[in-house]
Amino acid sequence: MEFVLDGADLFSGLCVNSSLPMLNRVDPYRTQILTSVDMPQFISEVDVTCDLVKGQRERDILEKIRELAERCGEAASLELHLQGD
Repeated sequence: MEFVLDGADLFSGLCVNSSLPMLNRVDPYRTQILTSVDMPQFISEVDVTCDLVKGQRERDILEKIRELAERCGEAASLELHLQGD
């Protein structure tokens, strides 16, 4: 199992403030499970968000999440779990 630790909740904050449909549906208090079918849109929205953010910490988190999403997109048996609080 691989994971990205986001102790500062940077990703949650980006999702809550996002106007992109998939990221905007991420609930910081609930777990959301995405499958390989979801990955093209998810990766696209992560890329758009990465281009918009100014901070390096936010970019670093988005890049790590994108790496996991790419792996998930390559194998139908994998899932990406967005863990809420």
